[in-house]
Amino acid sequence: MSAQKLKPSRVLGGLIGLVGFSVLAGVLVTAMVTPAIAVTSATAQGSINVFENLPDTIKIGEPSQQNQILGYRGGVPTLIATVYQQNRIVVDDANVSPFLKQAAVDGEDRRFYQHGGVDVPSIARALVRNTTQSSSGQSGSSTLDMQLVKNILVQNAFTTLTGKAQTAAIAAANGATIDRKLKEMKLAIGLDKKYTKNQILLGYLNIVGMGGQTYGVESAAMQYFGVHAKDVTLPEAASLIAIVQQPVTQNLSDPKYYAANKVRRDEILAGMLSAKNITQKQYTDAVATPIASYVHLTPANNGCRTAPNAALAGFACDYAIKVITAPDLSNVSGAAPIVASLGSTPAQRIANWNHGGYKVQTSIDLDLEATAQTLLNQQAPPSEARFALGAAADTVEVGTGRILAMAQNKQFDDAGVAPGQPVDITKTAVNYSTDQPYGSSTGFPTGSTFKVIDLSNWLATGHGLNDVVNGKGPQNYKNSNFTWSCAPQMETSAPFTMNNDGGSGGGSMTVKNALINSVNNAFMNMAEKQDMCGIRDTAVAMGVHLAKMVDPNPKLKTPQTNPISMVPTMILGVNAVAPLTMAGVAATVGAGGLHCDATIIDSIVGPTGQKLAGQAKTCNQAISPEVAAGDANAMVGSMTGGTSTAANPRDGIAIAGKTGTSPNTDQDWVMGTTTKTATAVWTGNVQGTIPLIKYTNPITRGNYYSTSRFNILRGIQKQANATYGGAKAFPVAPASMLAGSSATVPNVVGQTATQAQTVLTSLKFQYTNGGSEPSALPAGRVTRTDPATGSKVATGSDVTVYTSDGSLATTMPNVVGLTRQVANATVASNGFDPNKIAYNWVPGNAQPGQSDSVCIVASSNPAAGASVAKTAAVTLTVYGKPDGSAPPPGQCPN
Repeated sequence: MSAQKLKPSRVLGGLIGLVGFSVLAGVLVTAMVTPAIAVTSATAQGSINVFENLPDTIKIGEPSQQNQILGYRGGVPTLIATVYQQNRIVVDDANVSPFLKQAAVDGEDRRFYQHGGVDVPSIARALVRNTTQSSSGQSGSSTLDMQLVKNILVQNAFTTLTGKAQTAAIAAANGATIDRKLKEMKLAIGLDKKYTKNQILLGYLNIVGMGGQTYGVESAAMQYFGVHAKDVTLPEAASLIAIVQQPVTQNLSDPKYYAANKVRRDEILAGMLSAKNITQKQYTDAVATPIASYVHLTPANNGCRTAPNAALAGFACDYAIKVITAPDLSNVSGAAPIVASLGSTPAQRIANWNHGGYKVQTSIDLDLEATAQTLLNQQAPPSEARFALGAAADTVEVGTGRILAMAQNKQFDDAGVAPGQPVDITKTAVNYSTDQPYGSSTGFPTGSTFKVIDLSNWLATGHGLNDVVNGKGPQNYKNSNFTWSCAPQMETSAPFTMNNDGGSGGGSMTVKNALINSVNNAFMNMAEKQDMCGIRDTAVAMGVHLAKMVDPNPKLKTPQTNPISMVPTMILGVNAVAPLTMAGVAATVGAGGLHCDATIIDSIVGPTGQKLAGQAKTCNQAISPEVAAGDANAMVGSMTGGTSTAANPRDGIAIAGKTGTSPNTDQDWVMGTTTKTATAVWTGNVQGTIPLIKYTNPITRGNYYSTSRFNILRGIQKQANATYGGAKAFPVAPASMLAGSSATVPNVVGQTATQAQTVLTSLKFQYTNGGSEPSALPAGRVTRTDPATGSKVATGSDVTVYTSDGSLATTMPNVVGLTRQVANATVASNGFDPNKIAYNWVPGNAQPGQSDSVCIVASSNPAAGASVAKTAAVTLTVYGKPDGSAPPPGQCPN
């Protein structure tokens, strides 16, 4: 039934509702709600007084909906998981079957199109029935308007309140009290005045409970029948509306409820027949249709654990949600970029997420993810019970930080262990790939993968790959051997002896060969010529931070970063870092020294279809392109004839890599990068320190230490290379990186002075504050350096940094419609140079007083509202003579 014009009876109903109902309410509602109570004049008058003072407006609004997490498969957005507080998909009128609309009206409120929100005759009939029948046989009189009001009140409590306040508000909305019924009626009258009948009906069909956590006809149709609400048949529509009367006992989730549903379904069908909205044949066929014939249950999977792709991308899904709902980590180095489009504060983001309706497009490549998952399950079996074997692999896009794969050798499961049940070692809620706030992992010692950072600092501080160092082992060291420019931050350590991997010798070797063969003592000797604090700062610039990134001290008002452990052996990877972080380190080399924070959320579509931004791309020039080329030169050697060789796909794409191993071989790493993608693989003990070299993989028959990590990375990068490509060679390392003759001034323009100082000092430059100067950049941002960006200078040279005073920043005023002279004055008053104003004349109207009259400004470049420098040129497009020529001087009005 389509919406009808307001009939006289509906006008009368509304009039009675607003005028006469104030008189009737006390008697009718008191009797309806409490039929056993004698209706005295005092009771009636009290109800009338309450009614007069009740609010009369309510908004339909957008109810809570499900969220969707998506990845890409074959480049096409693909659902990973559905996450919701309430399983609801809001649809518009065109996507609801007419059968559903007719069934709702004929089954729940036959006078829906006649009354004004409250059906007084129905109340009267209910009064008669309820005063003569027991409570079990009493009749209701709630219109669709009133039912919608109750659902809105419940929904508002659900989405805006928490705890006891939420419970109380929901109870109040559902309570069988006179005051509640009066409030519901008056709000229904107001609802009927504010919205059309079609809007009210659609609002009802989108909000109503359909059993369990399922709400609205679209989600119910998908769950119970596997079709959209617009495609349901007549008996299906009647069955759905039958649920709303008793959602617990008449839903279609279990055959034991079918009989009760059929009774109500057939009543609704009879009502539709009586109202002549269906034919006798339609009715006969529908009541003869067994419910079991059209119920095709689709499990309402909620969350990353129960999603169809949970076994494939459960951890990536969970990480994306935690990024959205993370607490305020703005003071914490290494925190994931926030999703500002969902709110400026954590509370706003959480509230919007819980309200739902968002489609979150992640960067996850499900094809690559599947490859990674298969390799992890094979090379680090989840069922390994001899020791607590964990493994993770993370692939990021070089130059952007987009996470393409996040996988580990366990299935995501955040359900916990039921009392008395054994622990399933193949499942966990701990995300080994991420930092503690995003997955509860505290990271793993990186081993010699950290040597890439040591090498970066070595090359940036005037040394070269061909420098010769002593790699002989073992050697003895103490703190005094090393330089600590940040001495107050230094952590003390006792003298110690350092062996090379496997107790091997080493002797004199080039720094390049030291990296290729991962010689510990060679890097300790290099460190004696470096500043340990500089190495730390280079690590930070390349994104390194502890996975246990937040200081748990409860006395701190805001979270603080746990600093990297400052001991001499930090250069050999004693700090516990997340695999995702190390993938970013490798990608920094592949991107020519550009480090980008890892992001997983590409974009979002909001509840009303609006396109929202995902995580912002946040990058910094951590090391110079020349240093990155030097790193790659040595790391390619590691992949072609060094410790990383077994991980090389050998597919024609240049790959640079580095291995890492703890002294006890209880933690193993390998990372690699091309110019397009970078991957870090970790295998090791989640608990304990059992050497991986001790055990053989029961599936591959290979040793965990010597095979697993290499096989995982090789397989992942082979597919990544096939999909995303990569250069056949890295940029050639300049002579300065080989011989160590100079350093390059990095690009710090646009950074804050503090950020610029951190980068420059980490690269061993001397920082000098050159003061502020006029600029259109925001105040405090770096405008230039002297020597300029890219200049080759001696290591340790002084670099003067100049910052903006913001004085040249202005906004282009709106001058459209003004005369040329007034526009000139307006532009000049905003700080622009009048001598830089040019004109573009277009044909105008010779008649004065028109919008296109001669000398009236038609448009401007820059456009109105644009943020520009005061030194920028301005072009005004002005209406001239009809032929488009400029009018004679002096003929333009003021």
